Amino acid sequence: MIDLGLARVGRLVQHTPQTWKAIHVAGTNGKGSICAYLSAMLSASGLSHARFTSPHLIDRWDCIAINGRPVPEAVFRDAEEVVKQRDRDGRIGATEFELLTATAFEIFHRQKVEYGVVEVGLGGKLDATNVLKQKAVTVIAKIGLDHQSFLGSTIEEIALQKAGIMRPGVPCVVDASNQPSVLSVMEKHARAVGADLHYASTAGVTDAVAGEKFEPHQIQNLACAHTAFCLARPGHEQPLADFLPAIRHAQWPGRLQKVDISKITGRQQEVLLDGAHNPQSAEVLAQYVEKHLRSRDKPITWVLAATQGKDMNGIFSLLLKPGDQVTAVRFGPVDGMPWIKPADPAELLGLAVRHGAQEATIHNAGDDVKGAMIWASQVAKDGPMVISGSLYLVSSVLRALRDS
Repeated sequence: MIDLGLARVGRLVQHTPQTWKAIHVAGTNGKGSICAYLSAMLSASGLSHARFTSPHLIDRWDCIAINGRPVPEAVFRDAEEVVKQRDRDGRIGATEFELLTATAFEIFHRQKVEYGVVEVGLGGKLDATNVLKQKAVTVIAKIGLDHQSFLGSTIEEIALQKAGIMRPGVPCVVDASNQPSVLSVMEKHARAVGADLHYASTAGVTDAVAGEKFEPHQIQNLACAHTAFCLARPGHEQPLADFLPAIRHAQWPGRLQKVDISKITGRQQEVLLDGAHNPQSAEVLAQYVEKHLRSRDKPITWVLAATQGKDMNGIFSLLLKPGDQVTAVRFGPVDGMPWIKPADPAELLGLAVRHGAQEATIHNAGDDVKGAMIWASQVAKDGPMVISGSLYLVSSVLRALRDS
């Protein structure tokens, strides 16, 4: 259930001291990567920190990390039970995400971390994470059209919801590559709130990572993360070059991730796994595929899934080219989020054909994620293969690989 608001979560966390300095990250795309970069910088500086991101990828507790490592299941479940008991005793009726947010904050406090990197779940102003009290800096990444039924039908309305994480006197870092109307909303809201706005410049980052294998959107996210890191620690700024060894090893699963699926399919070539689930993230994936994977003699073989209600027409128009081969599948149940429903594979395949997929090489895998990967590996042979369309499909794939 999605029911935005701060009243319930405020009651849940009122007995959890917020003793850490928070770095709060909102946006449509890139916020997870920014959180991963921030975590790497904090680790490299020897600072104790925790991170809360959503959705989880394999197990519910992997959305909470302490000093870069997922929190142990026993630690998670103990804190979760405390929070759920508060919910029952107070007859609060909190949503699943509110319970999860309160659990994360309880763990942050128990672990006595100095910094907490917190990713917004949905929107910003009314998101459960916006109950944060000690914000050191806020970050607003790239904004696009997504979740319109909750956040507004225009990009400006959505931007205003994201801007709701700003606080008086707290610096806010904004991705400067956002469109002018979005930046205008940010500037107006910052003036009204009394927040100090900072645009993340890629100039210094581009120089620092010269020769590294960073894509343009990764450089933009890195600029946001480094600017936020420096603002969160005034007087202790460090050049980006100091963090590059840690950043090189920073991994954000499901974003341009290369995975080995040989244990399931026998395929020896790596597969690209990416959770692109809106046109903006699909554009980034499409650019990467065009640059690194497409060739004249071999089509892309896709394994695709989607959440009901997503703009798959817009996504497919960016990803698919004439001659591509496609299997569509339903991702598995999402633990803790029973309202998430997969799109019908038959509908996805019909749309894929309209966008150029070969009718002779499309496949309805139903609920069989492993079967979808096996089919795609067989038809792709040694050609490029991409699994995408949903972070929940990423979860299903990663879980299948772990279990294998």
